[in-house]
Amino acid sequence: MSDHAAFAHDLAALLQGRGFVDLSDWRKVRVDGADGVAWLHDLLTADIAGLESGRSCRSLLLTPTGRIRADVQVLRRDDDLVLVQSPDQPDHIGLLLSPYVLSSDVLLEDATTALDLLAIPGAGASVVGLPGTVPSVLGPGVDLLATTGKPAWRAEDALVKADLVEVSHAAADAWRILIGVPRMGADFHEGALASEAGLDAAIDATKGCFLGQEAVAKIRNLGHPPHVLRHVQSPAPFVPGAAVLAGGEVVGEVTSAAPLPDACVGFVRVVWDAATTQLTDTQGRPLQDVPATG
Repeated sequence: MSDHAAFAHDLAALLQGRGFVDLSDWRKVRVDGADGVAWLHDLLTADIAGLESGRSCRSLLLTPTGRIRADVQVLRRDDDLVLVQSPDQPDHIGLLLSPYVLSSDVLLEDATTALDLLAIPGAGASVVGLPGTVPSVLGPGVDLLATTGKPAWRAEDALVKADLVEVSHAAADAWRILIGVPRMGADFHEGALASEAGLDAAIDATKGCFLGQEAVAKIRNLGHPPHVLRHVQSPAPFVPGAAVLAGGEVVGEVTSAAPLPDACVGFVRVVWDAATTQLTDTQGRPLQDVPATG
């Protein structure tokens, strides 16, 4: 099977709800101790204190000026929390958080090699009869964390017996682009504002203080980000780095792209003034906004 055919096969499996992806190389940091939940709640942007066992949420670690330092998924288990972070982010979340422990009763443990992570995106989660956390680090779906070795082998064997197939990271990345999930490193970088990365949902505006809260509130109430991400589609192919135009002028560029047989879907990063205007590629072909779902 050619690389193109293998990619198409894997993406089809994900879209049909019968695929899983091994993300065991992603960073995993256990947070334990009597103060662990409250301590993390005061640092990250999401409502960590309200997270129930078996649930997860996307959250950010910001600078005091509201800039993104790390983008993580927080998984709540019965006895601890696990922070999951893609390995291509520049700074390890454990190293970023450790200076804030001080006298708190908090234990941070790098569990990257001790735990395997299997992600079952989308409808494939409905066939999983194993304990996991929802949603997945990739978006809708479920994640299975298992101790490396026999427990992880048993979990993967259960997925295969449920007629799920393991897919490539490239197919999983295309899937998250199709459903509209931006990714740090591709669609935004360290130092971006949450609002220009399309991650306002990762911030709980009703909770108490967290790192960067005042800066986030100032932007929300008094201004706007310099750039925004737009989720677009076109019958014509486009690639990351390609220029995006509005009114004949370059206003941004493509950050991610997922090819389909009859279309291409992706993210574009444009200046604020082009947040709602009609966009085109360099050939004048329109880039239409992907209709929001849910």
